[in-house]
Amino acid sequence: MYYREIAGVKVSALGMGNMRLPTLDGQDKNIDRVKAQEIIDYAVSHGINYFDTAYRYHGGQSEYFIGEALKKYPRESFLLASKFPGHMMVKKEGGVVGFTGGLAGWPDNTVEGVFAEQLKKCQVDYFDFYLLHNVSEQSLAIYDDPELQVVEFVKKLKAEGKVRHLGFSSHASSAATIDDFLTRHEGVFDFVQIQLNYLDWKLQDARGKYAAITRHGVKVVVMEGVRGGRLASLPEEQMARLRALRPEDSAARWALRWLQCLPEVAVVLSGMTTLDQIKENVETFAAPAPLDQTEGALLTEVADSMLHWVPCTACRYCTEGCPMELNIPGIIAAYNGVKNGDFMSRYDPDRADSAMDPRRCVGCGACAAICPQHIDIPALMAEFAEMLQPPRR
Repeated sequence: MYYREIAGVKVSALGMGNMRLPTLDGQDKNIDRVKAQEIIDYAVSHGINYFDTAYRYHGGQSEYFIGEALKKYPRESFLLASKFPGHMMVKKEGGVVGFTGGLAGWPDNTVEGVFAEQLKKCQVDYFDFYLLHNVSEQSLAIYDDPELQVVEFVKKLKAEGKVRHLGFSSHASSAATIDDFLTRHEGVFDFVQIQLNYLDWKLQDARGKYAAITRHGVKVVVMEGVRGGRLASLPEEQMARLRALRPEDSAARWALRWLQCLPEVAVVLSGMTTLDQIKENVETFAAPAPLDQTEGALLTEVADSMLHWVPCTACRYCTEGCPMELNIPGIIAAYNGVKNGDFMSRYDPDRADSAMDPRRCVGCGACAAICPQHIDIPALMAEFAEMLQPPRR
């Protein structure tokens, strides 16, 4: 494992994300703690020291799990990052906050109360890294609220030693949103976590976001480096081109090596669900191996061929509030397949599980309101349902 730095702290170039831990029976809240512990232990024993979680991951269970999983290791041996869930909050009277989206129905709380709860869940006295979760156009009303004073609160936590380093994550639509937030709070944040991969470099202007962040002298932490697994499984035509250059390398390894080309990336997070995944990723980050010029040009061509895909990362935020309990990421994957001509022959909504039938969508919009990728999911469902209708005579 090789290492980089955030504000003078040595961080493993590969970080362990805890949003896609193995689960029992496919239930997001039901973490398979035996398998997940094996992954954490492998991470620690192979030099990973950066562990990322958040208030809402795995339906609120991720913080509980990672606190228990890391408890057997000396506190100074690992770096723990969690996130304040302002992106899923609404303001109430007297500094009280309620929750929306997948956290709807959780008890009202205060900004201070949420943080105290997180420390307790993670069984620690401080967080090495603490982030405002998803600073975006939709969440600025909370993060900039003059009564809640969220930024002032986290600065106070840092002054008290309860947080060592501050950052924020962002799925903002515009690089300007990130740039403006950093400008308003110049010198407060040491890093910004963004969705960054070779496809989103153009598709979601990750290039502009990376440039905006680094202009402020702030480090970048990467999420969705393989787009929730989408870039780990490429169309055969594209995969054949990559194998011609590097026969032994997987699609995921190509994606992760591309990220190693960016000098201001400090940590690449990966939500590793199996031991096989973490073993391959640890090998990829054993030493820097950025793409050379020929490899980079080829991967750019591969990305350009996929720019028309709907940019779902299968984060599953959308599924938590769906009244029809649809497998929205699965349907979007099928939609992308149909649009690209490699899925139609084996996708039959009449035979598929009801959760995979876009015709059941009621168009309520709860999914679109919380989608970090800003996908118009109801419109996509309607279009897909129409595509699946038999030809009119």
